[in-house]
Amino acid sequence: MSKFATLNFSMQNQTELLDENQQGEATMVEQLSDRLTGKKVYLESYGCQMNFSDSEIVASIMANAGFETTRNANDADVILLNTCAIRDNAEQRIRNRLKQFNAEKVQNPNKVIGILGCMAERLKSQLLEEEKLVDIVAGPDAYRDLPNLVLELESGQKAVNVLLSRDETYAEISPIRLDSNGVSAFISITRGCDNMCSFCVVPFTRGRERSRGPKSIVAEALDLFEKGYREVTLLGQNVDSYRWNISKKGEIVDSMDETVNFAQLLEKVALVNPDLRIRFSTSHPKDMGNDVLEIMSRYENICDYIHLPVQSGNSDVLHKMNRGYTRDWYLERINAIRKYIPECGISTDIITGFCGESEEQHQDTLSLMEAVKYDYAYMFFYSERPKTLAERKYTDDVSLEDKKRRLAEVIALQKVHSMESNKKAVGKTYRVLAEGYSKRSSEQLCGRNSQNVMCVFDKKDYKKGDYVNVFITDCTSGTLIGETVV
Repeated sequence: MSKFATLNFSMQNQTELLDENQQGEATMVEQLSDRLTGKKVYLESYGCQMNFSDSEIVASIMANAGFETTRNANDADVILLNTCAIRDNAEQRIRNRLKQFNAEKVQNPNKVIGILGCMAERLKSQLLEEEKLVDIVAGPDAYRDLPNLVLELESGQKAVNVLLSRDETYAEISPIRLDSNGVSAFISITRGCDNMCSFCVVPFTRGRERSRGPKSIVAEALDLFEKGYREVTLLGQNVDSYRWNISKKGEIVDSMDETVNFAQLLEKVALVNPDLRIRFSTSHPKDMGNDVLEIMSRYENICDYIHLPVQSGNSDVLHKMNRGYTRDWYLERINAIRKYIPECGISTDIITGFCGESEEQHQDTLSLMEAVKYDYAYMFFYSERPKTLAERKYTDDVSLEDKKRRLAEVIALQKVHSMESNKKAVGKTYRVLAEGYSKRSSEQLCGRNSQNVMCVFDKKDYKKGDYVNVFITDCTSGTLIGETVV
């Protein structure tokens, strides 16, 4: 998947948003702009929502330096791929895409190809020096340096910056909304991750966890609403561990500043406007407290939907994964969600075939699925990632055949549960935010209800961005079908 946009950007307006401490950076950007104005950049994003959000930050940085963003890679002077390293399959897809661009580069040797994000951070200069697939390598905390890296190439220098930061949040940068539907948008509230799950490469590719200031988050939400957006998703590797001016020991860092945890942030954003819907992703079972659930139940514009990755239904496997909770703890969190928000939609992540997983442990995952009955799930078989704790400490000893078989069983069960969940929606009326035309007909609109399920209904006089009451008459395992009611 990729997101692109054509943009016009006023450097004067952007500079006015910067405080005095950022004027030096603004002056440097203006100097770069004199040398880069008129060049075009093409952005292509892979992986999680955070990567797509980051690409919107990159678009803003490049525009500030004088670039125009193009939808057509053939027209671009610079091609940037924002990458994912969570699974080997994702990396292979990106490598194939880089090879395709390099083959086309024969006709235009001055074209610059760059790789951003997690794969860039993991492989560092390998893609540039050994495989010679790229000209620029920039990690998730180095996006401000991209215009400089482009210019460094002209002087024959190696264009690599993979330094990780403890402070970078890009808080003051106004993202360029790429390929936006004009209705929903992402807002990053944290960067990095401290959880150190044994199977995960993210802490090594995105660095230590840090939170963005609440004032800038609320200001971005308000700006989006005033521009016509009606839904925002607050993004973080672990949103529940968001903390502003609070140390990990629970101590106040600055007595002159307010302290804000995730529940309080959620409330602040909800108060921007009752017609602005709020979603968030991703929650972590070990950190999700009842205070968040209480705030969700209090505000109608906070969607009744939680993505709560479980990964495995067996406590011993969870311990090896370093997830920080047991099966019982997880089920207690599910019960709490049902208590506070009875109609809450719940989705999850599941990994089959983790190191040493027995058939009995796999059955525990299936039994947990039966106990929870998720509305939706993202399901994968285990893919060992270099430099993770699992690679160093455990043997990847479940055969590929067993991994795939177990995954097929998980997928089959989830399809049953998704259909059961959607059938329960038939006969109910939901408030749906129209996001655009349905895939099958321009006479129908589609949008999600509070539980994050896609609904399709006749357009009539409604338009994108409207809230519509939809009575559900039928369903598939992935979609609700209904008719509008007053």
